[in-house]
Amino acid sequence: MVIFLAIVLTIYGLLNYYIFIRGWQAIPRDSVLRTYYLILFIFIALTFFTGRLLENRVPVFVSDILIWIGSFWWGAILYFLLIIIALDIIRLINRLLPFYPSIIADNYAVVKQLIAAAAIVIVAITMVTGYINARNIRVKTLTLSIPKDAGAWRSLNIVSASDIHLGTVIGRKMLDRIVEKINALNPDIVLLPGDIIDEDPIPVMRQNLGESLKKIKAPLGVYAVTGNHEYYGGVQAACEYLEAHGIKMLRDTTIKIADSFYLVGRDDREKSRISGQRRKSLEELMSDVDKSCPIIVLDHQPFALQKVAESGIDLQISGHTHYGQLWPLGYITNLIYELSWGYKLIGSTHFYVSSGAGTWGPPMRLGNVPEIVNYRISFR
Repeated sequence: MVIFLAIVLTIYGLLNYYIFIRGWQAIPRDSVLRTYYLILFIFIALTFFTGRLLENRVPVFVSDILIWIGSFWWGAILYFLLIIIALDIIRLINRLLPFYPSIIADNYAVVKQLIAAAAIVIVAITMVTGYINARNIRVKTLTLSIPKDAGAWRSLNIVSASDIHLGTVIGRKMLDRIVEKINALNPDIVLLPGDIIDEDPIPVMRQNLGESLKKIKAPLGVYAVTGNHEYYGGVQAACEYLEAHGIKMLRDTTIKIADSFYLVGRDDREKSRISGQRRKSLEELMSDVDKSCPIIVLDHQPFALQKVAESGIDLQISGHTHYGQLWPLGYITNLIYELSWGYKLIGSTHFYVSSGAGTWGPPMRLGNVPEIVNYRISFR
């Protein structure tokens, strides 16, 4: 973890330096704006980590402001980088094959300032757009058929919300909106496939977000599995808090619901790396399962889908990817995961990977939407 953090901080520092130096070059050398720019840039670049370090040591509103500013800055970094890289490519081409018109070449200092101002406006508009989009949660409805006998149940209404990331950024107002949308769908059962809490559970406890979670209504209950972020912030404390507020945590556990169908809840893949404990294989979890009954798996990270399909699973629900959360990062998640957002049928197994209901890092979404997924399942 120490090595990982060192790598992250090094990359973060280099990216910030690249953005800083390009902005610095756009300001005239004798301008007092350089001093203000230097101070402001250092402040903004350090806000996220400062806020995290001071989160439980200073008044809440101070750390919250720092974390919010820093979270937006993570998103701004991406779009400033895209703009600057594009401009540097254009500059390189012009050096090799000069094509700038005289109006640019003769007024280059002024043009640089205008471009810098335009970049700030574009990034600001992008962040506002992404923030509005991230707060506008959609409901995705899937109608699926599982040709198995589920006893007295001929159909099942499941509502799932992955990657809520409760904490400083996703707080009471956003959670209440999510709970309201879940309840409006009149679910039989609610499933939360990981990353319910965004690392440190203390901000969740401080805001008493568990009281909002207790308002979720489902006659068959509310079930969840761990995600990587529960492990990052302290999995035991997170699970105990969620259990105390009506969420039944399935940690490498199989349970039969209403004597009709099975839920298989897998601990997150990070379990072995962070805790040193091995997570059970799917074969172990399925050893006592009656495969003639419908089987639903919750696994936060969507890996090895073919192996799951060969195990007699009927539906796997996952999250984790956020579909990159910010365009164009969805192209990267497409390279990493066989299914990084949406539905896929492999053999007779249904898979759905959700883009998630909340956000991690920047409170923004571009190129995708936040979602709650409503599975309307019919049985034989």
